Amino acid sequence: MSTLSERIAARKAAAAAAPAAKPGFTADLKADDFTALCERVRRLCGVDLLQYKRGQMERRVRTFAQRRGTPDLAAYGERLKADKEELDAFLDRVTINVSHLWRHEDQWTALSKKILPELAERGRVRCWSAGCSYGAEAFTLAAIAADSGAGGHGSFRVEIHGTDLDRRMVARAKSGTFSVEDARTAPKALLQRWFVPADEGGWQAKPELMRMTRFEVGDLLRMPVRKSSYDLIMCRNTVIYFTEEVRDALHARLADALAPGGYLVVGTSERVADPAGLGLTSPFHFIYRKS
Repeated sequence: MSTLSERIAARKAAAAAAPAAKPGFTADLKADDFTALCERVRRLCGVDLLQYKRGQMERRVRTFAQRRGTPDLAAYGERLKADKEELDAFLDRVTINVSHLWRHEDQWTALSKKILPELAERGRVRCWSAGCSYGAEAFTLAAIAADSGAGGHGSFRVEIHGTDLDRRMVARAKSGTFSVEDARTAPKALLQRWFVPADEGGWQAKPELMRMTRFEVGDLLRMPVRKSSYDLIMCRNTVIYFTEEVRDALHARLADALAPGGYLVVGTSERVADPAGLGLTSPFHFIYRKS
């Protein structure tokens, strides 16, 4: 029986030899009204809903279209094209943007006490928040890095690159602002040290954190990523919504983007299917290290 890495390699070879297909479609999906709507959404805003598990996403899409009074998906696609506010409401419902500052505290403890001190010895730590949503993960990482001495007169430099498919979320991430709800689990001392009070009880990241971060729109499976270009990659609570094929292809890309000795952090309900085949070990729960 072939290993997962061998199957991934075979799929890549087959894809390279096959005629180019329309982006967003896979060979086993028939062109029905759902896939047609997904293609229209991809053309309108770049969000590829076909990367997600079909059953879950199709139920979400059809239920929402029904509630909005346009159950016919062809007609609803026309409505999305004509009405930007409707498109925004649709994306708010069907895309996954659940996040908050210091989400999954145990992982941040491992990062601050074990991983960042090790990576700091490199002098420059290149980080990627892959699927960054509105930036809560990236700014939490910036805060614990700053608290560990990065930036300013610190002994090492941290650069955090956040990417997400959703242009609206990327625009929000660039602002560095968070609601009181976003900060509900944040350690009070760290929150007050690296954020300042903002409107309606919210919080604004300090300039030190803003200088560490940059955000852009990007598709995790299609955007160009150089080999060994990151020391730390965080891709949490993203692949649980993807098909197995998309999940495995993404993990292979992320592993390839890690420098030797770099770390990949996944969500607490996620795992890499074949870590050894990708050159990864797991020194901490839901955290992998590149050999």
